[in-house]
Order: sequence, then C-alpha cells, then structure tokens
Amino acid sequence: MMKRVFVIVLDSFGCGYEPDADLFGDVGANTLKSCFQSNYFHMPNMIAAGLGNIDGVDFLPKAEHPTGAHGRMRERSMGKDTTIGHWELSGIVSPKALPTYPNGFPEEVLRPFREQTGRGVLCNKPYSGTDVIRDYGEEHLKTGDLIVYTSADSVFQIAAHESLVPPEQLYEYCRIARKILQGKHGVGRVIARPFEGEYPFKRTTNRHDFSLEAPGKTMLDAIFESGKDVIAVGKIHDIFAGRGMTETIYTHGNTHGLEVTMELAERDFNGLCFVNLVDFDMLYGHRQDPDGYAKALAEFDAWLPGFLKKLNKDDLVLVTADHGCDPADQSTDHTREYVPILAFGDVAGSNLGTRSTFADLAATVTEVLGVPFECPGESFAKELEK
Repeated sequence: MMKRVFVIVLDSFGCGYEPDADLFGDVGANTLKSCFQSNYFHMPNMIAAGLGNIDGVDFLPKAEHPTGAHGRMRERSMGKDTTIGHWELSGIVSPKALPTYPNGFPEEVLRPFREQTGRGVLCNKPYSGTDVIRDYGEEHLKTGDLIVYTSADSVFQIAAHESLVPPEQLYEYCRIARKILQGKHGVGRVIARPFEGEYPFKRTTNRHDFSLEAPGKTMLDAIFESGKDVIAVGKIHDIFAGRGMTETIYTHGNTHGLEVTMELAERDFNGLCFVNLVDFDMLYGHRQDPDGYAKALAEFDAWLPGFLKKLNKDDLVLVTADHGCDPADQSTDHTREYVPILAFGDVAGSNLGTRSTFADLAATVTEVLGVPFECPGESFAKELEK
C-alpha cells in the first residue's frame, strides 16, 4: 500500500507509432526518436531508469540494471488528443472519437454562439494558433469579431486580444460555447486563446480549457470518493472539468510545474498528485521544434533526481504521456503513438512490456492506494514489487 502517488504526464511524449497509426496518418511518427536526434537531447536519468529498454526503443542505450520499472502503453481509444488520452489514463476507454471539424463549424453551432456573445466570427477553419492571430488579429481589433478556429483535434478555440476582450470576458464566451457544444457537437475542449501586443501579436499565458466532462467514473472520482487527496497540477483541472479533485494548482509552463511538484513532495498528503507538463506539446510538438522539445526533456531529466530524493518509502512516481506530437514530422498535429511508462520509488527495475491500454495506469494507481475501482485496465502493481 502506498500513501502518495505522483503521476507526471509529459504532454505528448510518445515513443513510436502504434499499429493502427495508418488510420490517423501517423505511420513513422516517433516523438522520442525525433528529440533524440537533436544535439540538445540529454536524459541520463530516464535512460538509467530504463527508457532505452522499452519495447521498440532501439536507438537509446539500454540500462543493465534499470533504476525504475519501464514499459510502454498502447492507446485503445479512438483518438489522439489530450482529453481522450487523459480519460484513458484515468480509466475510461473511448471507442468513438470526439467530433472534429476539418471544414469549420456549422451554422447550427455558430448562429447561437454569435447571438449569445453579441459578436461576429472570423476564420472558422483549422489553423495554427500562432498563424491565426497573425492572419486575423488586426481584423479582430477593427471589427470586434472573435477569432474562432479548430485543429485536427476535437477543439473549439477562441482567440481575442486582451485589450479588446479581457480574459474573464473571453472565459465567459467559452462557457457559452461549452453549453452549445454538447451531444453530437460535444467537442473535447473549448479553449480560450488570449493574445496581446501589436502585430506580430503574441499569445499570453492566460489560456484556459473548458472540457467535456468524462462520460464515466475516473480514478480521480474513485480516489476523491474514498476520502483521499487528489491534487491537480497544471491543466489537469481543465481536462477533467474540475471533477474529482480536492485541490487545484495552475501553472505557467513546465518550469513552474516542476517547482510546484517539488514543493508538493515536501507536503504531507494521502492520495494522488496528478501533474501535466504542457510545454512539450504546446510550445515544441505543435510548433515543430525538436531542439526546444529536447531541451525541455533535458530540464525534466535534470530535475528528476532532486525530486526522487524527497520521496518516502511509501511513495510511487509514474511518468508517462497522453499521446504523441512528433516535432519533426510533416504535420503540426498530435500523433498516434505508444507512450512510455516509468515507475520510480521503492520499486523493482522490471520490464512492464507493452501494455494494451493506458487504463493500466488507473488500475495500478487505485490498487496501490487501496481504492476500489473497476476499469478496463490491468494493474502492474505486482510487477513493481521488489
């Protein structure tokens, strides 16, 4: 039995394309390998734990005596986005993909949105978040119309200049959209994308996600209902629509997220600390920046030993991801990849192999915390025992 479990999601850190990647246009994708090819790649601590021993990872050194348990997990859900990935990590497999809009949103969505916000709509098509404010930012300032766009993911994104639409007002527009986008138009996330300055405009850190509620019970719900702590760090609160949490700590980027997680290691709590480090995905994967991604991985790897020193015997740390986002492929979209799973603490250096679903993580977390929870996953708790 563990007292504390830290789940740290390196957002988009995939480790090789899955067998059904052809259905998603992602054959050949490998986020880890693309980062490895950067001169800035330096992950000695994760490699010592067995990152190179994971099935399919044939380009990294293999640890003779791994310091952590290691393996990879396959996504069973029909998707490759943040929402569905985190839902599966928490115990919910989604057989049907959330809706996407390659041709923009229909009038049955936009009409009530315009009526209820009192503002017009610009763009309404898939777009890069940095390109869309470059191409529509000035028109937005002239007209007051909101920049609405999407991506390959199931998202409805609203960009607005903070001088014209303060963040709190933008969040209210997102809440309006969230109420409209239900049922067949139930997108995974409505995202506020505020920006500032003069052309070329710059996005601010006041992004906020308004997620669709998970369609079933998650490990967060189970742990919360058992009376234990569930501390959400980063965008975990937004991904799960605030459900099943005792505390939320928002962060501004990876560095801040690591600082918060380090502080939490010194706090006495009983339950789960669920951390998302979003910069890997948002700043480097989507922006096709393998060097930036590799530097961020090196920052995490250098942080890890100091964090592990603060652990107690009854603590467990699980490091994983929610999907891929290969920074060196031909697309700025997420990629259909396996994700690594590395376990740290008082654990055996066992090879966990290839797990059939991300939900194995939820089954493991709840078992080691002694929390009853039924899900499609299979716990690997026994394989962690020394």
